[in-house]
Amino acid sequence: MKQGSLVNVGLGMTLGAHITPISRNFIEKADVVFVSASNVLIEEWVKTMNDNVISLQKFYAKGLSRMVTYKNMTAAILDEVRAGKNVCGAFYGHPGVFAWPPHATIKQARLEGFTAHMEPGVSAEDCLYADLGIDPGKTGCAHFEASQFLFNHRSFDPSAYLILWQISLAGDKTMETFETTSEQRQLLVDLLLQTYPADHEVILYECAVLPIEEVRMDQVKLCDLASQPVNLKTTLVIPPKHKRIPNLEMISLAEKITEKINRY
Repeated sequence: MKQGSLVNVGLGMTLGAHITPISRNFIEKADVVFVSASNVLIEEWVKTMNDNVISLQKFYAKGLSRMVTYKNMTAAILDEVRAGKNVCGAFYGHPGVFAWPPHATIKQARLEGFTAHMEPGVSAEDCLYADLGIDPGKTGCAHFEASQFLFNHRSFDPSAYLILWQISLAGDKTMETFETTSEQRQLLVDLLLQTYPADHEVILYECAVLPIEEVRMDQVKLCDLASQPVNLKTTLVIPPKHKRIPNLEMISLAEKITEKINRY
């Protein structure tokens, strides 16, 4: 195995509250730390754990495709690994959720013979379940990135929760903007109206990034969704339209098997 290593860790969502002991340890012992955070205060907090911290925010630029940005981030991280350093990528939330560079850097580092792995973190999904009181095992829960859901034929069950991430980017094909227009987001609303009634109550959710922040849990009618203020943190939560429909055939077959087992 070559000298040089990479570990991508999760910082969690709320400043100082969600980081695991092992992730903190990797940050503290790394030769260099690359940080991607949703708030400058989180970056400053990471700097208290290591003297050599590089912000990945500098790679973003107006009008530049996010895919180009992600590839530049990946190259910068891998350059340090190839230089023989023990590198840590510190990403807000879970490093493997809605994050391209963590997966790309680990995959490439391993292909080149370096040790590389990922440590999980508390994601926005975890916070969503806690804040909204949702148990995904009770009704079921389907997750999609908003534009991916819009631009592809995706089957889903309206008796389960439907959760659409990055709602502020819905309708964008350029990957160069961080907020689409209400007209673009209306495309998503029109698609959802094929399944849900116009007055169906949906939730615009944003978890707290700083301990002093309030969680956003705005309930709005689906027909009013496109005009609501949204940002990169905003997630759309669509409650079930109706109760589950029992599969009577499978229930009957399962009961017959149970009866058969009980006879022996």
